[in-house]
Amino acid sequence: MKKTMVELFAGVGGFRVALEKQGWETVWANQWEPSTKTQHAYHVYTAHFGTENVSNEDIEKVNKAEIPDHTLLVGGFPCQDYSVARTNAEGIQGKKGVLWWSIWETLEAKRPPFVLLENVDRLIKSPAKQRGRDFGVMLRSISDLGYSLEWRVINAADYGFPQRRRRVFLFAAHESTKYYKTLTNYSHKAIIFNKGIFSKEFPVKSFNPNNKKITETSIGKSKYKDLVKVSDGFSAKFYNAGVMINQKVMSVETTPVSVDATPLRELLENNPSEDLYINQNSEKWQKLKRMKGSKRELRTSANGYQYYYSEGGMSFPDSLDKPARTILTSETSINRSTHIIEDPKTKRPRLLSPVECERLNGFEDGWTNPTNSEIPIPKKRRYFLMGNALIVGVVKKIGVSIEKHAL
Repeated sequence: MKKTMVELFAGVGGFRVALEKQGWETVWANQWEPSTKTQHAYHVYTAHFGTENVSNEDIEKVNKAEIPDHTLLVGGFPCQDYSVARTNAEGIQGKKGVLWWSIWETLEAKRPPFVLLENVDRLIKSPAKQRGRDFGVMLRSISDLGYSLEWRVINAADYGFPQRRRRVFLFAAHESTKYYKTLTNYSHKAIIFNKGIFSKEFPVKSFNPNNKKITETSIGKSKYKDLVKVSDGFSAKFYNAGVMINQKVMSVETTPVSVDATPLRELLENNPSEDLYINQNSEKWQKLKRMKGSKRELRTSANGYQYYYSEGGMSFPDSLDKPARTILTSETSINRSTHIIEDPKTKRPRLLSPVECERLNGFEDGWTNPTNSEIPIPKKRRYFLMGNALIVGVVKKIGVSIEKHAL
């Protein structure tokens, strides 16, 4: 099978960095940031990979039939409201601007053998008022196109990486593939624990028969006539691992077989920029100190109801002997989530550098500041790009499993 790949929501190219080293050829990619005038991620991407076959157009406007044929579709898409409704003409329509439907349209038009997607882990629990509905809509819509789907919530630090970053990865296989046919020989439990794509490189402890966190359900037509019925009536608890095949779904809360994580101290720069340091007499320092401390505050809601808001304290500064917390797009701002470390060389408090954030995600030093970029990449934007990125090493491990067991 030819190893060709299409990358949607490409960002700065995390999937491409991980998988091209394993022999995948990227035949087309799309990166469009709707909320910004200047397309920084696109310029970083094309500085590294060139502009050929790279689209900087709103994916909703792209004619999906014109996307090149490919073996593997990849992408890290936004977590949104996936509810659907009937149109006046009795068609079914997902909410406009919801980018899952651009993925679905691509699958409908091109039917690639395999799909690998990444998202925040709240995807499988949304929305709060109808738990699991959004993921149920996704499962049914991709099943209607003839795909199985496996998922796993992976905390990168559990498998040795230097960042506690939890993301859900989805792997789909079309019914025309040998891999799909192989899966039909196994139980759902076997796929989750030892036969599926994620079980190979991200092992979990054996199935515990006393585990109460298990969901078994159907998203088939015998239960839900169409996607509208799924959207209106579906509700289920999904856990951190699961599989859907032949419209039967099983989900289980699993426990990783963890290895020691790489500590933050191993990724620090030796001579960080002076502007990263924080004066301990400054207002910024005092604000950060208050934000990271524990608190119990009396607050008033919009309707006048008073309540106490409580929040536990955080390590301040962050431990260098543990993996970093999750890098967010707001990194270095005056924010509770911003990393503050004591530099081991100067013993002074400081922020993480853009290079250190790149290292935490497995990118080369300076990846978000390429010298050949058509536009300058502001320092603040470099943090934002890494907050949106994935951990390259996690995708590499998934790629190894795809190579060994699916192709």
